[in-house]
Amino acid sequence: MSNRVVTRTLKASVTNHSQVSDDLDSHGFAASKLWNVGRWTISRVWDAIGHIPDADELCSYLKSHDHYADLHSQSSQRVLQELGEAFVSWYNQDDPDANPPGYRKYGDDHPRSTVTWKNQGFKLDTRYNRVRLSKGTNTKESRYAADYILCEYTLRTDDDQTLADVESVQTVRAVWTGDKWELHFVCKMRVETPDAPGENTAGVDLGICNTVAISVGDETLLYPGNALKEDAHYFRHEEYDTEGENGPSNHAEWARQRKSRRQDHFLHALSTDIVQQCVERDVGTIGIGHPKHIREDEDWGRHGNKRLHDWAFETLLNHIEYKAEDRGIDVERVDEARLKTSKTCCECETEADSNRVERGLYVCDTCGLVANSDLNAAENMRATVTPNPTQDRSNGCLAQPSVRLFDKSTGRVRPQEQAVS
Repeated sequence: MSNRVVTRTLKASVTNHSQVSDDLDSHGFAASKLWNVGRWTISRVWDAIGHIPDADELCSYLKSHDHYADLHSQSSQRVLQELGEAFVSWYNQDDPDANPPGYRKYGDDHPRSTVTWKNQGFKLDTRYNRVRLSKGTNTKESRYAADYILCEYTLRTDDDQTLADVESVQTVRAVWTGDKWELHFVCKMRVETPDAPGENTAGVDLGICNTVAISVGDETLLYPGNALKEDAHYFRHEEYDTEGENGPSNHAEWARQRKSRRQDHFLHALSTDIVQQCVERDVGTIGIGHPKHIREDEDWGRHGNKRLHDWAFETLLNHIEYKAEDRGIDVERVDEARLKTSKTCCECETEADSNRVERGLYVCDTCGLVANSDLNAAENMRATVTPNPTQDRSNGCLAQPSVRLFDKSTGRVRPQEQAVS
């Protein structure tokens, strides 16, 4: 066993919700108002000089604005950082059909935005499970008002873990779930991880149609993304069909949040199963493809660009990394573009676009290998960890993988014959 320091987010219920909900509401509304001021400022600068200000410039512009003082200074900085990051993400899409980040309001009403307190904005009392969240200057003006929000919390963990057990708490976030507030503690914590389960290696290819393909050499696994695509299609229609002239309706916002929650659950369930399958096969190292430049490579067309924008590969990759870390498995990121893993035959290393004869099928004209194209890429990933794999691929495992599906009835991943579609 070995010790590692990892970053984790621990969720907690607010046990004195009725006493602090008004203060948390006012801060959530204030965060939305500051976001809107920042959004308006970006529009003005953009129209005037053709430049989109980044987060640091926004903070400089708005530091003296009245709404900036509605929150603790670090909380206000985080709101503007999120806005700047959202504009960078939108701009990097280079998609003419994609809309820039909008205003946070429904008509004249503002939603409750997430509020973040960094190290100088909160104080923990782990003995009594309480946290003091600093208010902004404007909310401290009343002589009868406290300078902080005192929240009592209960961690939602499977064990009896407390915040006293962690190395440090980096930030505290107040998150509105739709009917109540909850707290998210971002912590540095030390965990015991077993030594690497074995000496085998695995290659992992991330995709859109097939969310994940895995090759362990003598065995392959395929995780189709049907459930994720069905949710994206359904909730996108729910969102677009109800958006009005003044922006998204309440139902449209519900559809966005529901889609996001279901995607988060899908990715967590998938990554948990992937790591478990690797443990059962004595995998000690995973080589995983990182398509970090795929949105920059070329224009994939209107629908293709939209699907790429919705593809949460970075989130899934991060989930796999930290869950593998907990089980003592090393993860190495592979630059797909540099190695051209999808075009190269994993048997004879011949590179040819024509080898991908149709969607999902890879046939090498040189050596005659027949494989699922995603699994061929996954085996190429494995070769980056095991440079000279000796596996005989003539047994057909690359053409006929074991399929594991997301079971909607249980919210877990199961072998194909056990899953309910």
